[in-house]
Amino acid sequence: MFLLDPETGAENRLLAETSPALALKGDNPRLIDEWQVVPSLWDAVRGSVDARGETGLYLLTRSTSVDRDKMQHSGAGRISTIKMGTMSLYESGDSTGEVSLSDLFDGAKEIYGHTDKGVEDVAYLVVRGGWPKSIGKSEDAAFRAVRAYCKRIVESDIAELEDKRRDPDRAKEILQSLSKAVSEPLVKRNIIKDIEAHGKTTVTEKTLDDYLKAFRRMYLLDEVHAWNPNLRSKASTRTTDIVHLCDPAVAASFMGASSKSLLSDLGTLGLLFESMVVRDLRAYTQRMGGEIYHYRDSDGLEADAVVHLNDGRWGVVEVRLGSNRVDEGADSLLKLSEKVDTKGMGKPSFLAVVTATKTAFTRPDGVHVIPLACLRD
Repeated sequence: MFLLDPETGAENRLLAETSPALALKGDNPRLIDEWQVVPSLWDAVRGSVDARGETGLYLLTRSTSVDRDKMQHSGAGRISTIKMGTMSLYESGDSTGEVSLSDLFDGAKEIYGHTDKGVEDVAYLVVRGGWPKSIGKSEDAAFRAVRAYCKRIVESDIAELEDKRRDPDRAKEILQSLSKAVSEPLVKRNIIKDIEAHGKTTVTEKTLDDYLKAFRRMYLLDEVHAWNPNLRSKASTRTTDIVHLCDPAVAASFMGASSKSLLSDLGTLGLLFESMVVRDLRAYTQRMGGEIYHYRDSDGLEADAVVHLNDGRWGVVEVRLGSNRVDEGADSLLKLSEKVDTKGMGKPSFLAVVTATKTAFTRPDGVHVIPLACLRD
């Protein structure tokens, strides 16, 4: 059942609102898309699951968050929630999968792999994005699809949030500014200054907070939170979130960047590549039961991604676009591993520099060098 389908949506919504139980009738598993527009369906599903005592009966999908006040039950014990993102390179067939994140956590000491994808291919993959319909398409076709998605976000999707009306032009300008800040700390005053310098509107911090909250509800803004381990030193950890959007192609689109222009601006390509690494690590880590964090401290030491599993194991990743900065990334990882107090949380399962190079290998110091196009869960 599709509740926002242009042809049948109105009729389906009327049925769901009038008789939620009747809307669940049909073969199982039954898919109900954009169920959040009729929140009472959640409680109807919970009741049906209780009555039937079976699993795998319903698939409830939504593209925005839901007003929990309109739901009587949390669904705990009956309904499992999975956050879906765009496809990783392994899922889209663009990674060889020769290096397994699971194997690294399980103690793999030596790795090897090779991909034929270099920086030029990575620039294309950044612009293409991870939507299934873009796989195998030309850059122009993929770019048009992403641009249409971004246009829909600012012209209609944000207006469908029920709490208030928001201005499409302001939404676009905020997203353009956020796109420039991808893989960087979310500093609100910098976003506001950028909008004032390049936009047609002005934004207060209160207004910016409102739009950021809306983008989170739409699963568009997906920051990485700070990791706060026990340290041997007196350095204090920075708590500012790092900006990431649901897919680096969204940021590229709002910046008007093509693969050709990114190859002429390796600094921007590096930031978008880092965001793609975070996207893929999130996909792989979710299946393993864990979260992605970042690390920054008052001594200037940083780590682009800390992969922390629910069982307490952890590994650290630095992202470097080319081979010329791998030594720098490895040095940062080794310094962090020495700084963390491992008595209470154990030693890192692995240290890795993820790159846009072509060969995966393990350095003499134990740091793994992994092309993103060789990685899988």
